[in-house]
Amino acid sequence: MSEALNETKYLFKKYKVKANKNLGQNFLIDDDALQDIVNGANINSNDLVIEIGPGLGSLTKLLLKKAKKVVCIELDKKMVKILKDRFILDKNLEIINNDVLKLDINAIIKEQKKQNLDIENVKIVANLPYYITTPIIMHLIENNLDIESITVMIQKEVAERLITIPGTKDTGAITYTIYYYCEGTKIREVDNTCFMPEPEVTSEVINLQMRKTPPVKVEDKKVFFNIIKSAYMQRRKTLINSLSNVGVFQNKEQGEKILKSIGLRVDIRPDKMRIEDFARLTEIFLKNIKNDNSQK
Repeated sequence: MSEALNETKYLFKKYKVKANKNLGQNFLIDDDALQDIVNGANINSNDLVIEIGPGLGSLTKLLLKKAKKVVCIELDKKMVKILKDRFILDKNLEIINNDVLKLDINAIIKEQKKQNLDIENVKIVANLPYYITTPIIMHLIENNLDIESITVMIQKEVAERLITIPGTKDTGAITYTIYYYCEGTKIREVDNTCFMPEPEVTSEVINLQMRKTPPVKVEDKKVFFNIIKSAYMQRRKTLINSLSNVGVFQNKEQGEKILKSIGLRVDIRPDKMRIEDFARLTEIFLKNIKNDNSQK
């Protein structure tokens, strides 16, 4: 029996708690998987680690041994009580009882660096509830956080959509956003039997390394991502149909002309588009808007 399983059973009994289904809690009880998350995050002694959803602290225990400082963000007050009791002697731990989506993470990072001048890098580690995976990851990567990486365990199907190369298998609208901001790699799969209680799906641990420069240059990121989202609103349709319906193309004839001008098939579907294709499409769209405005 694993150490994490023994600890989980002990804490459940001691504090008379159980997994909160409303918060999507599934506690990782596999020692190897926990260690692989820490190894995959590449934690070292000069790192500030922000752990989202620490729960009972099985991963927190390992992070505290590696990092300069660990800041845990936990929504469940019962878990906060357990964490405070369990790690009362650890001076390099801080616990914040709040919703991560309501916090100014950059302000937390700035304050921690002020208090610990030898912090070199900031890394986020998270075991996220499946129901809120996408909002949290998007919140983290779109807010220009002063972080080096995000290591997260999420549902396998979602993980593969996040880290695939745009225009290949499993591509979705979010794939382009992740690829624009991060370089994603798979660390390992985690079977549902590694949790208490067992979820119905397989999980996957991925690492998102923040890019220093994006893979494409776009004049207006908001327009760029809006075009991608519009294309995927009706992903079974051709790109021309999808973008004509929302006004990115004035009509199908214009759409055909634009796609041919950038070397794309007129019957191409959104999930076959590379990120470079959407960048070029955005450039032409913005150019057409400027031309239209200048003629008014």
